[in-house]
Amino acid sequence: MRVAVVGAGISGLVAAYRLRLALGSELELALVERRERIGGTLHTGVLAGGPVDLGAEAFVGRRPEIPALLRELGLADQLVHPSGRRPLIWSGGTAHPMPGGTLMGIPAQADSMTGLVDEATLRRIATEPDRPLHWKPGDDVSVADLVSERFGAQVVSRSVEPLLGGVYAGLANSIGVRSALPGLAAALDAGAASLSEAVSRALPPPSTAPVFGGIRDGYRVLLDALLAAASPELDIDTTAKDLTRTSRGWRLEPVGECDAVILATPAPVTAELLGSPLPEAAAALARIELSSSAVVALALPVDTPLPENSGILVATGESLRAKAFTLSSRKWPHLAERDVAIVRVSFGRFGDDSLLALSDAELIAAATEDLATVTGIAIRPVTAAVQRWRGGLPQYAPGHAELVSTIESAVGATPGLAVAGAYLHGVGVPACAASGTTAAERILAGGEG
Repeated sequence: MRVAVVGAGISGLVAAYRLRLALGSELELALVERRERIGGTLHTGVLAGGPVDLGAEAFVGRRPEIPALLRELGLADQLVHPSGRRPLIWSGGTAHPMPGGTLMGIPAQADSMTGLVDEATLRRIATEPDRPLHWKPGDDVSVADLVSERFGAQVVSRSVEPLLGGVYAGLANSIGVRSALPGLAAALDAGAASLSEAVSRALPPPSTAPVFGGIRDGYRVLLDALLAAASPELDIDTTAKDLTRTSRGWRLEPVGECDAVILATPAPVTAELLGSPLPEAAAALARIELSSSAVVALALPVDTPLPENSGILVATGESLRAKAFTLSSRKWPHLAERDVAIVRVSFGRFGDDSLLALSDAELIAAATEDLATVTGIAIRPVTAAVQRWRGGLPQYAPGHAELVSTIESAVGATPGLAVAGAYLHGVGVPACAASGTTAAERILAGGEG
């Protein structure tokens, strides 16, 4: 059996690995990647002589996919967890503790917002259950529309958007409730009488388990292990094109004839490849917009008196150019052992790519100046690394679930074809890995289901 996997990000690598596990030497596996390296939007660079992730640096700990992969690949000792320090939110030119008891920054009760929003907003949150909620099962609106109508604009800009910016590089008006917050949508569908009640229902139960996990030596450890285990014919720095059906299955350049194809590519790339064989799916894919971002990793003198917090998220409407600061040496105990203090500074929100046009030196200067502003201390980097992510994150806009349903229905009716990636059922690393597994299982089942 000959299978082509297009895209060597985490989704494609997991798909390739699962295929190899199932078929062994009976599989001829081609892996095509348009970048000059594997990993997609996961990338581990080198800073001050040690590894540092310049894309995602953590994964949601309650999902099993990444720990399971690490165990399977003999990398269980690479699993690490954060220190437990809490982040801050920079709003109104000052730092505030991040509210507890919220769902993506949406509060279940007014008390959690004390100090972050004004008294009028606190009263609005407290009395929100007294106002009728107009929600019909199946509704989907932007997070901004729902939260601002119920709780006010300050909750959106000061609590919700700092978190959405970190997950999607998006804004509350570019993200839909149903796909980004399915638990909240389910609670509303089930008849929650208020947004406060819906948030209370959707919040996960209290747990002492770590919320996040990470990989000690960076995601490259996992990526390299997946590639080695999959053992494909790897073709990097190559653009796959001209996907067409044949009597055998598919033809794809530069792979040639193959029995099956998995497209683990960003939505616009997948749209282009499916334009001829599946125009309806391609049209749905073309409607998924992307957001760009950049990460500047700073290595500071180890005795730099950074706050004892895991990071600082920035409310929208502030004068800072950065949207978030990860105080990596405070957040991760294994990084605290390094002889430098590491801080990651993130830039970029949906609809504004202007900062990505800055030179590396200008981005480093902006990161340094903004970090000095939020910490109130002198920032003197020893060295720095810059990584740009153009079109790195899909936006789960209102109606996204319908687009995904259209895509998956069309692909599901087409033998020998599967899709995987961040635009389907979650942008996080575990969700992407799960999509790769699902794609491989579909091919192994003969393209059915």
